[in-house]
Amino acid sequence: MSDFPEDLIQDALELLQKTTESGKIRRGTNEVTKAIERGKALLVYISEDVTPKEIVRHLPILAKEKNTPYIVIPSAESLGQASGLDVPTASSAIVDVGSLSSTLSSIVDKVKEFN
Repeated sequence: MSDFPEDLIQDALELLQKTTESGKIRRGTNEVTKAIERGKALLVYISEDVTPKEIVRHLPILAKEKNTPYIVIPSAESLGQASGLDVPTASSAIVDVGSLSSTLSSIVDKVKEFN
């Protein structure tokens, strides 16, 4: 998919983890797809190690169509943990960042360089 720098991935995962406490996120490909289509997703996270790949293959295309920034995370397990789940997840999206809007803006600016 795309090669994001490790430090950007870690910063984005930290933001996702903090947002689970102070804002709102969507977990799972169906919920993330709906959030993108409705224009609610502020930042989309897509796991790279999902099998089969078809589960998330449409997300980068849809995100680009809707001008929604996305980041590719190497591990579904780390994405699940950052999303507040005990199981791996294929994708997540921030829909309300709560009080962390400046952090989100900073990360989105960096992510857009790779989209």
